[in-house]
Amino acid sequence: QVQLVESGGGLVQAGGSLRLSCAASGNIFSFNAMGWYRQAPEKQRELVADITLGGITNYADSVKGRFTISRDNAKNMVFLQMNSLKSEDTAVYYCNAYIGTGWGIPTRNYWGQGTQVTVSS
Repeated sequence: QVQLVESGGGLVQAGGSLRLSCAASGNIFSFNAMGWYRQAPEKQRELVADITLGGITNYADSVKGRFTISRDNAKNMVFLQMNSLKSEDTAVYYCNAYIGTGWGIPTRNYWGQGTQVTVSS
């Protein structure tokens, strides 16, 4: 069994910063891409940023220049540094990872439970 647990969400004023962390645990044999998604009320879940095993990053246009994704492969963790936060960044943020649980077993897509980020204007 694999678990992804997010932390670091909260309430912050516009212009402020937050750092989200996601830790993967369980029967982990291999990792591939990891990322962050978000879902605001009455909106579809959308990609915020993702990062490959080799460190290649990809960002949504709305967060480029403000958010930075990083990962620690040794600790099975991924992070999202969020600066210059805006009210439109308010959402539940979900960690996502492609993880393999054994030799020859295809990687599967796993999700965390989500952490609330609220930006007050």
